[in-house]
Amino acid sequence: MGKPAVAIELTVAERRELEGLAGRRRTAQGLARRARIVLLAADGLENKDICAELAVDANTVGKWRRRYAERRLDGLMDEPRPGAPREIGDEEIAETIRLTLETTPRHATHWSLRSMATAVGHAPSTIHRIWKAFGLQPHRVETFKLSTDPLFVEKVRDIVGLYMAPPERALVLCVDEKSQIQALDRTQPLLPMRPGQAERRSHDYTRHGTLSLFAALDVATGTVIGKCFARHRAREFLKFLREIEDNVLPNLDIHLVMDNSSTHKTPAIRGWLARHPRWHVHFTPTSSSWINQVERFFANLTEHQIRRGVHRSTRQLEKAIRDYIKIVNDEPRPFRWTKSADDILASIKRFCLTTIKIADTQAQLLKTSESGH
Repeated sequence: MGKPAVAIELTVAERRELEGLAGRRRTAQGLARRARIVLLAADGLENKDICAELAVDANTVGKWRRRYAERRLDGLMDEPRPGAPREIGDEEIAETIRLTLETTPRHATHWSLRSMATAVGHAPSTIHRIWKAFGLQPHRVETFKLSTDPLFVEKVRDIVGLYMAPPERALVLCVDEKSQIQALDRTQPLLPMRPGQAERRSHDYTRHGTLSLFAALDVATGTVIGKCFARHRAREFLKFLREIEDNVLPNLDIHLVMDNSSTHKTPAIRGWLARHPRWHVHFTPTSSSWINQVERFFANLTEHQIRRGVHRSTRQLEKAIRDYIKIVNDEPRPFRWTKSADDILASIKRFCLTTIKIADTQAQLLKTSESGH
């Protein structure tokens, strides 16, 4: 008979903290596994059952069970490992981070490993470790644009409500156009992929014309109605609306989610919609294409068919697009919308407050710098 396993009893706060460590994506895998061991032990499972549940050995389960019983959450953390002492102190690390966040080199718009290493007098590998530890990536940049639509909140609630609780006996269609799709051919033959060698293609290309794709994504099923045109005007959009009308059962209402493009608001389009009362239009907020689900379909089309495709005519390009839509419709998979309107608005509020705080900090730094000169 071995020693009896140490009993684990958790407070509500301790359980909540352990569940957070076990479920959070950014938690290190080893720490998440240790948290799961403790949670299962607190639920009354024996060590052998925990071993089977988590596919770990008995010594591992016993070790972390005892460590938690003795030192609680601190016991799950890795102990300091032996090795040479650090060559860079906390103050130098803090100064490196400050320079990274608040300054730029004289000769560039952002720091590189080598330029920062030269500025602070440490090896590039040391700078890399510091940046990695604090999640700093000066070489990367992301874009954003906040909508200034005065009805932003109302439109977000309206459209997200359609996605998450669609009306009965109705079809919710996300509509948009992908304009100026180029039929491109490379100037020299492709060199196919082979072991140890990626596919290679010439950097230049030959243009063979453009097409515009109008598409309507059924939110509920993931099927797509698509039609290509040589031009991108209101008259082509009107033809596409008639195409949808012919493909939707007459006993269903149609809720149309689309952006504020001028081609969607001409007198001809407004008149046609007025003569078809089963159509209900929901405009997305300005600068908010992310809320229109058909944009996700366009991204997939670009990734899977257009970006690396070779098309020697617009006819070939149109056939490739039609074939892709057919494949999508043969096995449709709807995009799952998970965020509620309240979650979206709260996230945007946090982003706005952070942006304002950063702008104020930058203004103060600039003012201090100018006063110093």
